[in-house]
Amino acid sequence: MTPDEIFAALHRVADAECGARLFTVTVLDRKAKLARRAYSSHPLDYPVTGTKPMGSNDWTELVLERGEPFVANQTAEFASYFSDHALINALGCEAVVNIPVSKDGLVIGTVNILDKAGHFTHQRVALLKRLVDDAHADLHAAFEIVQLEEKT
Repeated sequence: MTPDEIFAALHRVADAECGARLFTVTVLDRKAKLARRAYSSHPLDYPVTGTKPMGSNDWTELVLERGEPFVANQTAEFASYFSDHALINALGCEAVVNIPVSKDGLVIGTVNILDKAGHFTHQRVALLKRLVDDAHADLHAAFEIVQLEEKT
């Protein structure tokens, strides 16, 4: 399977199980200190060529360094971390969960699911985390391919 097929399959399952108005996957380039979008359910609004600096803030510490999910159920909880919060809101999303994907104890990317305000209950977050964990082998393979493509 290609990375797009792997990411799209996870997107379909996450949407069917919990709902996902916006679904993206980012791959980290720690040397360049960039997160690169590798998959997007909304490629016109969030193209796969998009990158963001990794930065250094509470979100980075939680998700990229400690490997814990970030959950925000209203825009005010994530606006300070995501400069594109107005676009997120324009797509009907006011809640976000970022689930880190780790390999050998190091976060290599994130699965990002966004939906309406208040959407991410403890049960939904646990289910989404389990879906990502269950797909870890496929995700690792896809991330490796994406990282190799970036270098060529």
